[in-house]
Amino acid sequence: MEQVLEGTDILTCEERPRIWRYSYAAGPLRSKFLLHLRDDKKIMGTICPACGRVYVPARSTCLKCFESMEEWVQVSDEGLLETFTVVYASSPVYPEDRPFAFGIIRLDGADTGLVHRLGEIDFEKIRIGMRLKAVFEDKRRGDIRDIKHFRPVS
Repeated sequence: MEQVLEGTDILTCEERPRIWRYSYAAGPLRSKFLLHLRDDKKIMGTICPACGRVYVPARSTCLKCFESMEEWVQVSDEGLLETFTVVYASSPVYPEDRPFAFGIIRLDGADTGLVHRLGEIDFEKIRIGMRLKAVFEDKRRGDIRDIKHFRPVS
């Protein structure tokens, strides 16, 4: 690759991100997951009948053994932080005060991680393996943001 580019000026371009408004149908499976968040403050997943793997958010097909999954199970609203990132840069997509953090949380009873915002957290003390708990919005509307964020368990 270096030989191909030798003597060539490398061009870059910067473009301001455009915020596009769109909507999409969540489908029956994701809708059921979101309705449990909105109506019951419950985090539900689907369980594979062959290998027992629990997926949160719910999936219709097991990624490990490709079995169809129709059985629903409730998982805990607490779990372990598997990885995280702290965002310091400004972006029109995330207008919240910075810094803020996202993490992948493996909830107790689930075998997969859920990506979500971290809140009520000291950025100097975030660590992989810390226990987190879901904080639900008071007024829920039927989307993943019905979980306001995950906070450290005291």
